[in-house]
Amino acid sequence: MLTLSEACERNKDPILEVLRSELAASHSVLEVGSGTGQHAVHFAAHLPHLAWQPSELEELLGPLAERIRLEGRSNLRAPIALDARDHPWQVAPVDAVFSANTLHIMAWSAVREFVRGVGGCLAAPGVLCVYGPFRFRGQHTRTRDPDSGIRDFEALEALTRAQGLVFSADHAMPANNRTLVWRRLPAAA
Repeated sequence: MLTLSEACERNKDPILEVLRSELAASHSVLEVGSGTGQHAVHFAAHLPHLAWQPSELEELLGPLAERIRLEGRSNLRAPIALDARDHPWQVAPVDAVFSANTLHIMAWSAVREFVRGVGGCLAAPGVLCVYGPFRFRGQHTRTRDPDSGIRDFEALEALTRAQGLVFSADHAMPANNRTLVWRRLPAAA
């Protein structure tokens, strides 16, 4: 029996609406931390112009691979093992990276490595979309224990800027979450 995340079921359509516009010009997406695979299956089915590459920690690949095998479409690739802390990431270059509900469960050192990994695999032009709870100017977008690891936007902004990414959009989402978007602009001619 496949694992089902109720949170994924609740948030997949609102996230899809953001991705429809933010990834409209993209062709290949690396999803970091695909979990149950529900998002990957849903987004690949509704965004057929994208080659969707799910990934997960090696020890968590089994259930993800099973869902992709049973429910995946032709534009949904077999999942790969990826630990955000690895350097460099052993992935093909992509023009988009997506991750949902990962940054607040990673250690801060892993968040730094995540952003460095994105910087290493994201083409120009490219887009990074991150969904989850965040803290802006010291205020949580979701009420939680202050030690839960909810990341400061300003700290993320500094990391992404160091990788040549420019903040592009902040989409309010249900349950006080956000989808934050950064872009790597094309190189000047």
